[in-house]
Amino acid sequence: MEPVRPLVDADLFDWMNRGPLRREWFFEQANGNCRLMGPFAAQLPETAGAWRRAVSPYAEQAAKIFWQGRSKKSRFTCLPTRLTQARRSLARSGSLGANVATVPKTNPRCPLCGAKCHNRLAVLREMRSGRESRKSSRRSVTQVRQAQTLRNWHPSDLPTWLDEDCYRREILPRLSKFTVKKIRLAMDGSHPYATLIRRGVSIPHPRHWMLLAELAGYRK
Repeated sequence: MEPVRPLVDADLFDWMNRGPLRREWFFEQANGNCRLMGPFAAQLPETAGAWRRAVSPYAEQAAKIFWQGRSKKSRFTCLPTRLTQARRSLARSGSLGANVATVPKTNPRCPLCGAKCHNRLAVLREMRSGRESRKSSRRSVTQVRQAQTLRNWHPSDLPTWLDEDCYRREILPRLSKFTVKKIRLAMDGSHPYATLIRRGVSIPHPRHWMLLAELAGYRK
């Protein structure tokens, strides 16, 4: 889990910047432990798929290291990659035969840095690492932009009639007529966040209310 912890932390900080935490999401027990309530905890498992994909290559690499140190030999030359499906992809491309060592005849070059790699699995790992790096960079740019917007926003920018009750009663029902993409573009947010807003699962930050009201065509 440790290699992907920065990704989890970045996603958590991005999620916290979307709006204030609610008191009804938490419950403090008599012994001081803090528990997450159902409506809030239900949102967390929705990210499980992303963490599974991020952890998979590290889990397979750990399994490979343990497998290579086994005392009893096996007729299989390598472990299956059921999590990442890396060997299946290589087999489809015709570069990997059944039950054959993964080291190719020539050392391919990494498409990212141009350095020679020992095998095609190393190329895949480099490509995956590059994709994660680019995603992290885009996420960092988004976080900086969102933080700057949040600092420049003031509650006085909202009209007096536009409060949370007005948003829930007048604007939220109208958002079901629009696609997630239009809502995302109107807020300059992420696709998952726009999906939760369209469903009414999450209430956006007040700085988004006027933008969504204009999208929905509602005026006082």
